[in-house]
Amino acid sequence: MTSPRSRNFLDRLHSEILVADGAMGTSLYARGVSYRSCFEELNESQPEVIESLHREYIAAGARILTTNTFGANTFRLSEHGFEKRVREINRAGAQIARRASGDSIYVGGSVGPLNRMLEPIGKLSLDDARQAFREQIIGLVEGGVDLFIVETMSNLAEMREAIAAIRDVTAELPIIATMTFTEEGKTLVGDKPFEVRRSLREFGADVVGANCSVGPQPMLDVIERMVGEDLPVAAQPNAGFPKLVGSRYIYLASPQYFAEYAVRFVQTGVNLVGGCCGTTAEHIRAIAEAVRNLKPVRRSFLVIQDVDDDHQTVAAPRSPSAGTFGADLGKRFLVSVEIDPPRGINPEPLVRHARTLQQHGVDLINVADSPLARSRLSALAMAHLIRREAGIEVLLHMSCRDRNALALQSELLGAHALGVLNILAVTGDPPAVGDYPFAKAVFELDSIGLTQMIARMNRGKDLTGRTMEEPTRFVLGVGVNPTATDLDLEYDRFRRKIDACAQFALTQTLFDATTLERFLNDTASFRRIPVLLGILPLRSSKHAEFIHHEIPDMMVPEVVRRAMQNAGTEGARVGVELARAFLLETYSLVQGVYLMPPFNKFDMAVEVIDVLPAERDLH
Repeated sequence: MTSPRSRNFLDRLHSEILVADGAMGTSLYARGVSYRSCFEELNESQPEVIESLHREYIAAGARILTTNTFGANTFRLSEHGFEKRVREINRAGAQIARRASGDSIYVGGSVGPLNRMLEPIGKLSLDDARQAFREQIIGLVEGGVDLFIVETMSNLAEMREAIAAIRDVTAELPIIATMTFTEEGKTLVGDKPFEVRRSLREFGADVVGANCSVGPQPMLDVIERMVGEDLPVAAQPNAGFPKLVGSRYIYLASPQYFAEYAVRFVQTGVNLVGGCCGTTAEHIRAIAEAVRNLKPVRRSFLVIQDVDDDHQTVAAPRSPSAGTFGADLGKRFLVSVEIDPPRGINPEPLVRHARTLQQHGVDLINVADSPLARSRLSALAMAHLIRREAGIEVLLHMSCRDRNALALQSELLGAHALGVLNILAVTGDPPAVGDYPFAKAVFELDSIGLTQMIARMNRGKDLTGRTMEEPTRFVLGVGVNPTATDLDLEYDRFRRKIDACAQFALTQTLFDATTLERFLNDTASFRRIPVLLGILPLRSSKHAEFIHHEIPDMMVPEVVRRAMQNAGTEGARVGVELARAFLLETYSLVQGVYLMPPFNKFDMAVEVIDVLPAERDLH
């Protein structure tokens, strides 16, 4: 039977801003519950813990509670041996939220993805997917939910089956349908926000929106492409990207930062605002306070078209240049620019950019290995193509995230055979921060172990200690972060990388000379290798705030953020000027620069290095 709350929910969304709760998993994790545990089973074994978390969110100002049933489907519960208790666990989850909420708060039944790939690519049929959702939904209805929140979906086909399963069980309860988007503003398969909005409406969703995956700033860009007069819109971002500290994930976006973006969401046309991964009762309290006196803003739907990269044909291949990077280390001030492989299969525009960068004095192209755990074209393939087609040396980032020791050695041998001899050993970002959070991380080695492996291969020994046919000739680099939260740990790891025979280091992005000088002084007793300084020219005040608040281990000083704020529409120009001044100020302190141009704006990198002298020999 439909409750009065269900009947008036949509009416209220059109007349007031409703605040939803934040993360359940983050709060449980903070209480010592392992991520390896089955959070949903706690509905039966520790209901008092779940109810207390619900009450915290209510006290903070949430008017919509999300049941602790995100992964309570047969497939995800089977990973913990609870697949036969789907209905009971969902019923218990709804009943706990119902007890906590009383009659004044809406209870939304959380339905998350099945963690299985659907046909035609995967083996799970659409019928079986719908049946799995239906079993979960029956339990939620029995527990007394007022509405459904189908969340964190990355595949429209899976979303369609979830909504259809809800309508198989009940035709009356409202449905909030939120998809997850990448930092590029598209779903994992490339659906654009306005396309998602249209599809969700056709599927029968009553409220559409986005949740999870990204922080407030990139989600606002997505929401701007979803608002319209015909459907209310929901926004529930993460608290930025998580950082792994010890064995715990820490999210960086503060409650105040979240509150500022809550107001922006509402001004854009959002009717429902809350939080996802990393958000706590403090975030929700800040949101509730910020939007307390705001009313929904009616916005006509405006499609903002995305501009894709051009696809011009690469000119005829040139012979690769001789490998001089290793020989020049410590003798010349070297310039490197990062190019991330494309999300698709066309590398040609990036190869063309690499050729242009070489013509402007760049010595080396960095090729990242699926940074932030976002799936991209193979880094090795991209590095090989740039080296072969653009005739410039490359530095291949090699991550431990996706490969065990055997696969890492095989990849290294393949790189060597292709002439890709400059390697940056990195641990890699965990899949939890990326676009395939259900992917299984490997991390059999970390960057120190990988450094040791490569150095061993350079001495002619393979993984097992057997003598190789001939030793490798890798030039081995490592990363170091002068702004790490735990500098003692960071310096200890840096020392161990150097002891493992690292030949050069790249710093995390820095924005002020004081931090660099402190790092150089702190490591002077053991730092025996050249250092290339990481510099990122900022594009705008928005860009600066995003990096400072939402990217782990990156800090933009207040004076820089204020300068970018004062720049207004001249943000890119001021960002370049700041980067140029920083480079000139630190030129005599380091042995090179590692530029990370934002959003593939490689012309910004060219403008920055234009201040360097024509002759860059070190004395």
